[in-house]
Amino acid sequence: MSESLKSKTTLGLELPTDPRWVNLAEKSLQDILTDHAYCEQKAASTCISLITMYPEKEELLEEVMPVVTEEWGHFRLVIAELKKRNLTLGRQRKDEYVHELLKFQKKGGSYEDRLLEKLLTCALIEARSCERFRLLSLHISDPALREFYHGFMVSEAGHYKMFLRLAKLYAGEEKASKRWREYLEFEAGLMATFSATGDRMH
Repeated sequence: MSESLKSKTTLGLELPTDPRWVNLAEKSLQDILTDHAYCEQKAASTCISLITMYPEKEELLEEVMPVVTEEWGHFRLVIAELKKRNLTLGRQRKDEYVHELLKFQKKGGSYEDRLLEKLLTCALIEARSCERFRLLSLHISDPALREFYHGFMVSEAGHYKMFLRLAKLYAGEEKASKRWREYLEFEAGLMATFSATGDRMH
């Protein structure tokens, strides 16, 4: 099975990343590590927000709480990797990818509807992150970084499955799956509009 087909099969993504993205990322190591660090920080913040907005959702609470700790630990790991390479954390940039996904979310609706949108957005971000970590773990020339990113790939895959599972739990299999397909189609179109740059994870 080809790398692109395997990613599509396991993650559902409709448009695989061009593998040449790894070469660009490798040339902008400080930038990609900086962006990665902020992605982890924002992931932790998003999980905290879900907990505070939906505290009565016991399954969500139990599953998301450990992810807060994990994502913040990932932030610290990336900072440590920067320091190890005598690089410094740069400034946070606007994440156009996430910004566009947030615009795609359905506005209004019920309390439960808004939860579905948030969970599917999180699932999609984790899926795309997992796909890109996988490419880095396979193709970046530095063996230490290949191992470094393999660990992140495994973690993001688990998060993607968790958010999608929670979406189906609270919205029902049919409704969540239908909306998920819409997200996947939108995301493929979105990715097609972005030029390949090595300074961002998405």
